[in-house]
Formats: sequence, C-alpha cells, structure tokens
Amino acid sequence: MNIVNLEAAVKAFGTLVLLDHVSLGVAAGDRIGVVGRNGSGKTTLLAALAGADDLTSGRSTKARDAQIGYLPQSVQLTGTVREIVFGTLPEHEWAADARGRGLLRALLSDIDTDARAEQLSGGERRRVALAALLRGTHDLLLLDEPTNHLDIEAIRWLAGYLISYGKAFVVVTHDRWFLDEVCERTWEVADGQVHSYEGGYSAYVLARAERARQAAALDQRRRSLLRKELAWLRRGPPARTSKPRFRIEAATALISGEPEPRDGVELLRLAAARLGKTVIELTDVSVSAGGRTLLDNVSWQLGPGDRIGVVGVNGSGKTTLLNLLARVDVPAESPAGTLAGAATGLEYRGHVVTGQTVRVGYLTQEPGPVDPGLRALEAAQQVRGSVQVGKGELSASQLLERLGLRGDRQWTPVAELSGGERRRLQLQMLLMAEPNVLLLDEPTNDLDIDTLTELEDLLDGFPGSIVVVSHDRYFLERVTDHVLALIDTALAFLPGGVDEYLDRLDAGEAGKPGTPPAPEGAGAGTRAQAASGARADTEPGVADGADGADGADEPSGSALSAGQLREARKELARLERQLHRLSGRESELHEALAAAAADYTRLIDLGDDLRAVQAEKAVLEDRWLELAERAAGPSVP
Repeated sequence: MNIVNLEAAVKAFGTLVLLDHVSLGVAAGDRIGVVGRNGSGKTTLLAALAGADDLTSGRSTKARDAQIGYLPQSVQLTGTVREIVFGTLPEHEWAADARGRGLLRALLSDIDTDARAEQLSGGERRRVALAALLRGTHDLLLLDEPTNHLDIEAIRWLAGYLISYGKAFVVVTHDRWFLDEVCERTWEVADGQVHSYEGGYSAYVLARAERARQAAALDQRRRSLLRKELAWLRRGPPARTSKPRFRIEAATALISGEPEPRDGVELLRLAAARLGKTVIELTDVSVSAGGRTLLDNVSWQLGPGDRIGVVGVNGSGKTTLLNLLARVDVPAESPAGTLAGAATGLEYRGHVVTGQTVRVGYLTQEPGPVDPGLRALEAAQQVRGSVQVGKGELSASQLLERLGLRGDRQWTPVAELSGGERRRLQLQMLLMAEPNVLLLDEPTNDLDIDTLTELEDLLDGFPGSIVVVSHDRYFLERVTDHVLALIDTALAFLPGGVDEYLDRLDAGEAGKPGTPPAPEGAGAGTRAQAASGARADTEPGVADGADGADGADEPSGSALSAGQLREARKELARLERQLHRLSGRESELHEALAAAAADYTRLIDLGDDLRAVQAEKAVLEDRWLELAERAAGPSVP
C-alpha cells in the first residue's frame, strides 16, 4: 500500500503546465531521487506529494495516519534553535540521546542553540529546519534540496542517516554523488511528465542514454520502412523473408566508442604554451583573522594545466585561499611579491608570485556587478561576441544556451533573472573573457544537473589551470585531477581524493598538519617542490619515512580500511538487488518457455535470453561471494 498517491495530477501556472495528468505513488521503504532542469516542476511535484500546494486538477491522497515530513526550499522559523529542534525536551534528555547528539554534531556544530532563528542566515535556518525534521518520526520524508548549505562531511552524514533511516523518502537534489549513494529509483521531471528509472544517478544516465538510442533506432527503422514501402509499390510484392530479431545491447556498448572526457596531454601542452612555467606560487604565506590563523606558512605552486579541487570544513579558509590566488581583498605587494599588512580584517604575510601571462577568471559565490537594465544576452556580448571552446567557437548566445539560459530568457532584463539564471550569466561572462586560470568558488550552486553536465563538458576543453572549491563531490571528482585539503591551517595533498579526506576525518586526523610533498604526477607545482627536496609547510613528525600514525593506519594483509569496508558493503547491497531482479527474470523466462512449447522460433529466442541471464547471474554471484568474504574478514578502523 502506498503512503501517498497522485492521481491524474495537473498543475499549471497560466499557459505553463508543470504537471500534466501525472499519476504515481510512494510506497513504504521507497528511496527516490528527483532530477530535472530548473523550472521543470521538481519542487511542484514535491509540494503536491506533501499536500502543500493546490492542484489545478487531479488529487493527492495519503494513507490514513501516515506521518509525512516536508522540507521546502524556503522555511520560516521563529524561536531559539533549541526550541525548534528539541521542543520542550529538557537538556539532559536530548543531550543523552545519540540521535540528537549526532544531529548537533553534523548539522549545527557552528550554531549556538540559544540563538534565535530570526537572526540566522538563510543557510543556517535551512540546517536548523533539516535537523528539526530529522528529529521527528515520519513514515515518509520529502526533502527539497537538503544538501544546500552543507559541506562534504555533512552531506556524507546525511546520506548515511537516510540509508539507515529505513523509512521512505523522496529527495530533490542536484548532488549526483548523493543521488547515487542513497537512491534506488530516480524520477525525471520533464515536459509535464515524470519518467521513472531503476537505480541512482549513474543508472539513470545509462537508462536515459539507452532510451535516446532506442528512439534514434526507431526513427531510423521508420525511414527504412518507408523506403521499403516505396520499393514494394514500384516492384510488386517482395519474397517472404524471416522476421528480423532485435537485441538491446549491454550498457557498455553505449559508451564503447566514447573517448576520454579530456585529452590531458594535449591540454597540458596548450596550457604550457599559454601560461609559461610560472602560474601562481605561494611561499610561506600566512593569513589570520582576529587572532585566528587560517593559513600558516603555506607554500604551494599552481602549475600550467593543473586541475585542483580544494576541500575543508566550513570556515577553514577555502574562499580566503581563492581570494589570495585571485589577488582579491589582499594588501598591495612589493615588486618581489611580498605580502605584508591587513585588508578587509585579515592579516597577511609571505610571498605570492603570479606569472606574467596569467589571466585569472574568478567565479565568486556572490554574483558580480552587472547593469540590471541590460538584457542577459546584451550583458554577455559586452564581454565578447564569441569564444573559443576546445577546437570550436561559440557565440555568446550559443554559450548561454549551453549553460541553460534559452530562448526568450536571453532577452530578459538582468534585474528579472532568478538566482540560478544570474549564476548562469555570471559563468558565461567569465568564460567569454577567455581566462587561462579559472578559480571557481562553489560553482554548482543554483545549477541543475543538465547545466552541470554542460559546464563539465566546457571545462573538459579548457586549456588552462583550474582550482575548484565545492561541496559537490561528483563535480570535484569529474573536473579535477588532484585534491588538496585545508587541514589545521595547512594545505595537505590527498592522493586518495575526497575518500581519503573523509577517512582522515573519521580517524580524527583533521587537526594534524599538512602532508609532505606529493609524488610525481600531482601537478607541476607539487613536482617542483618535490624536486627541491623541501617544503615549507612540512612539520616535524610527518617527514617522508618517519614512523608514526600514517604507517600505523595502513591496512595489513587482507584487512579492509573503514572506507573500503563501506564501499564493499554498498556494492554487496547493489549486487543483491541485481541478483533479485535477474532471478525474477529467470523465472519469467522459464514460464515463457513452457508456454511456447509449440513455437520453435520463439523457443530459440527464449533459450538465448535465458542463457544470457544465467551467465550474467553467475558472474554477479561470483562477485558477491568474493566481496562477502572480504567484508566478513578483519577490518582496519
């Protein structure tokens, strides 16, 4: 029995129809992710399921006594944080509750529980509302962009919470890692309809590609049939032929001829030609604010063609690092690149050298100044009429189109654009200026998944250096080659990427100093420092070859680390779902074989299908046994 149902639901705003006779339901235990372009109706769908928005026609129903929790994008809260999250529960009771402590630690660690909600920022209010919702007991959670304003660690915590929650939920988010991690079904909202796909984001992408391939094949077949019909009319009845057989190819066939996302060697060659050897170098740089140190004697080089992701807890200094690289709100330097003095409340010292050919493009979290009277396309064309992207050229209008600002919206005055549309325009103007170094501070904010995919494709062809600060793990792993973490005022190189960063946090290493220089291949800047045999921010006790915690943390023998164990268990769950589906398909084929005993041609087809299913099932069973054996062995915490 479903917890909530939509029956022939229609929701229209004037001539714009967002839901067009949509019928669907959410059952107990469903874990559903919702994707679609901005403005396609995702929020409207969630509000309809929650019963928070009147439908134009149709109806929304819920099971009797069903408890539904709803987190909208905009929340109004009154009272103190403590009252909103814990109600009248005495402090000694909620402080002793493991779930309450987990919520505080993961979502509200930097918020005073006695603070009034009216005085909090929009992001802080969203986190308080999320914490209050998760404190309750619900049969179904409806979450609209719950990962907004959360850092990587909090997003991972929320994913784990929802997986262990055991109840149904529907979540709208543009965080593709999160969708893959928690969802078993994906709804795509497009053209007033809701299309359902099994699996998380990765499975959805493959299924959508297969749907597009089938549509193209169907169109080709129609044209072929028309040609045959014309030939028949001219020649008369053709000879009898056997009917054609069609097979849906394996998902790997969809991408078998697809090249790598970017040609790293060619991009590095172009970057070196455009940038030279020196891009940006930091030497013994320190930054402090009000007695609190953000960066302490940091030395690092950004080389030509480097693609770097930067992670760290909120307030660790990630945006300060980007400002430093971009020379924004920093004191004037001497000809030698020496920093000294204060700017915007921050104290600086050290040396910063920027290459003579460097042209920095800096995407800040706040939209840059644009004449509000200009139309979007006019503002874009003021920068440049066209831009070179990879080996091709795009006009200002074409680039806006790729970034999701389409048709008449390009002629909308800037003052009337939504926050997401302003973000697209900001990105477009940045790329039109043809920088050779891109600094991107939370570039995924307010962008839908399709626009993020277009942006990733554009960055694949960018022949320069990129530094990205983002809480979107999927985006970081997609567009960068190396990850740095701001840990305890130092920059630490993480060969294992975001997974290593999270494992360090789990192991309580967030307070340790930065790591020694990275090995060969970690970017030009790191290679240069490794060749010199020294690094300014290396601290005693973590030098190469030193005995200590790093050596102790290495797994011995066949033991799995905590991160590897989580991945193994996650894959086991996926394999079990696949094996369950294949067993069902195997039973269906056996029944079909029995029913088609008199149809020899049909028996051959069904026999081929059955053997293919059994072969796939055997491979998955072998993999399951291998993983189960590893997961059952000793693990390294």
